[in-house]
Amino acid sequence: MANDPTLRAAALDSKAWPFEEARKILKRYPDGKPAGAVLFETGYGPSGLPHIGTFNEVLRTTMVRNAFAALSDTPTRLVAFSDDMDGLRKVPDNVPNQAMLAEHLGKPLTEVPDPFGCHKSFADHNNALLRAFLDRFGFDYEFVSSTEQYRSGRFDEGLRGVLRNYDAIMGVMLPTLRAERAATYSPILPISPTSGIVLQVPVTVVDAEAGIVSFEDAGERIERSVLGGAAKLQWKVDWAMRWVELGVDYEMSGKDLTDSVTQASKIARVLGARPPEGLTYEMFLDERGEKISKSKGNGLGLDEWLSYGPEESIAFYSYREPKKAKSLHLGLIPRAIDEYWQFRGNYHTQDLKQKLGNPVHHIHNGAVPTGTLPVTFGLLLNLASLPGVGERETMWAFLHRYDPTLSAETHPELDRLIDYAIAYAAHFVAGTLNRRAPSEAEAAALRDLDALLAADADAADGAEGGEDPAVRLQNHVYDVGKRHYGKEALRDWFKVLYETLLGAEQGPRMGSFFALYGVEPSRRLIAEALARPFTPGSGSAA
Repeated sequence: MANDPTLRAAALDSKAWPFEEARKILKRYPDGKPAGAVLFETGYGPSGLPHIGTFNEVLRTTMVRNAFAALSDTPTRLVAFSDDMDGLRKVPDNVPNQAMLAEHLGKPLTEVPDPFGCHKSFADHNNALLRAFLDRFGFDYEFVSSTEQYRSGRFDEGLRGVLRNYDAIMGVMLPTLRAERAATYSPILPISPTSGIVLQVPVTVVDAEAGIVSFEDAGERIERSVLGGAAKLQWKVDWAMRWVELGVDYEMSGKDLTDSVTQASKIARVLGARPPEGLTYEMFLDERGEKISKSKGNGLGLDEWLSYGPEESIAFYSYREPKKAKSLHLGLIPRAIDEYWQFRGNYHTQDLKQKLGNPVHHIHNGAVPTGTLPVTFGLLLNLASLPGVGERETMWAFLHRYDPTLSAETHPELDRLIDYAIAYAAHFVAGTLNRRAPSEAEAAALRDLDALLAADADAADGAEGGEDPAVRLQNHVYDVGKRHYGKEALRDWFKVLYETLLGAEQGPRMGSFFALYGVEPSRRLIAEALARPFTPGSGSAA
């Protein structure tokens, strides 16, 4: 699709954010990059276990990369860069063997033993987790280790450039630091030859071309080369040097790094290069509205979401509104799944402009699968949450009765969602349900609904003339609601149904639920609700 002139013309005008970002790069190289590929980079600090915020950055960067490919024939590369030579500043809260880790504070992460005992170092462990997940999702990327770049000499010229421009770089950084920090600040962080710790000490440039500096280590003034992995650069300087040495053209970052981008961009110019283009995105927040932190462990693990929802649901949630702060927790999964399928169902009926603005276009890079979901994930979740229903065979028995053409073989994606619904219902829904008793007025409405269902007991098995039974059953719900609550208060009626029949504050279209669950089983839910003794003050009054 990348060479399709119609697609290219539409992409040049699309307001979808990946195309807006891609046009920045096109403007940077209107005639194509003179030499080599356009380089996209995403950075990762392996000081804690990866979470979805980490994955999110690779996903969004990939979407911009794909959008650029629709606009230009210039080749591209994506580098996933690990800052694994950083010193371990503190022990994460969510890992084992914390006492052992505390003994290695200050050392490069690639020199800190793996607390899980399965890799050579803590960095190797976390890097492996990141790569395994990126591979699972099918990203096209090149993994690059900071430690390997420094130790191989790949960054030696960058280190020399920093030493040559030492005073100018200090002129950029010192005004941004508090007096106490400025007194000991150095762009160069030597690694102690005695303790192996990444030192935060002032240095003096002795010979920039030879890479020689002097500094104090363990009370002794020493001269030492910083080349070949004997030192690394301070964070903002390191970021700028990396942009220059690797030739990075695009890198997005979180709002919390706004100042870092500003300073690193100035330093990149001091080093003689143009900073990359980029997007500043808002941060993911936890359920309490606090920023997600790897070290605190208050974010989602990469595999947590995938225990209860498919990969597309993560991608869909990550795509939406990158410049808006959003909560990120497991309670978002059901809606993300259903909204993904809603947008996917609309995609193949849309014109090209609409398709380019549809999130699923960017999730699947234009190769959006066909097919729709016969029932929503929300309905599956409601079904799996009912007593005696939360197992595969029972779920499929309800689905097959609802539509005899449905099976695991004909609808494998539905089959996969059943497993997610069962797991989610068991862990997050079942223990929270509380089917309350209806008030006297609510009970009267439920009895009227039961009478309509009784007169239409075969509705869920199909209808003459091809009428959708879910529609007819929903009409029964509306009829009773308007009669007892009026058009303006139908929401109150729906809430009664959710709370008395399902035990939740929110729920599905009840007509669809009755059709899936079956009229007679639904009537039993009503009978059970009517049999509960009502205590004034325990529920909503009509």
